Amino acid sequence: MNAPRIQVVQGAFHVASGPGDCLLVTVLGSCVSVCLFDPVARVAGMNHFLLASGGAEAGDSARYGVNAMELLINGLQKRGAERARLRAEVYGGATMVPGLCNVGAANARFAVEFLRNETIYLRHASTGGHRARRVTLRSSTGLAREEFIDRVVLTGPPPPVEAGHVDLF
Repeated sequence: MNAPRIQVVQGAFHVASGPGDCLLVTVLGSCVSVCLFDPVARVAGMNHFLLASGGAEAGDSARYGVNAMELLINGLQKRGAERARLRAEVYGGATMVPGLCNVGAANARFAVEFLRNETIYLRHASTGGHRARRVTLRSSTGLAREEFIDRVVLTGPPPPVEAGHVDLF
């Protein structure tokens, strides 16, 4: 039986519970994903954040670590999870472009410190390195699988550009 796959994209999170099973999947470079699971309530969730913090412009965007973590934890609690029972795994935080500031390390450091400060048990962390990774979280068991990707190829049309928005490379 194939479980449905739910893609967790940058700046998003997803929570799954219930009798059915699904796979939460994301692909990470310097971004970080935190997977949380409550083994009693059998509730699982995954986020995918781009930056540890964002200053005043961050608002309540899940693109930033503190917001992504609070949204994920609150989503789990709405489905019956208890903060004290949560088990965490942290993935990502790679250095994708050598020589630039190490956003990945800052993201990973934030995630681990957040979990420590909130007394959420960190079961496993796989961060850093120079390769992208695909992370899959099975909602019924809270087990995550990580696959390293040697080469990332983006396909499809480029994303739409907002009016007045310019990206500098």
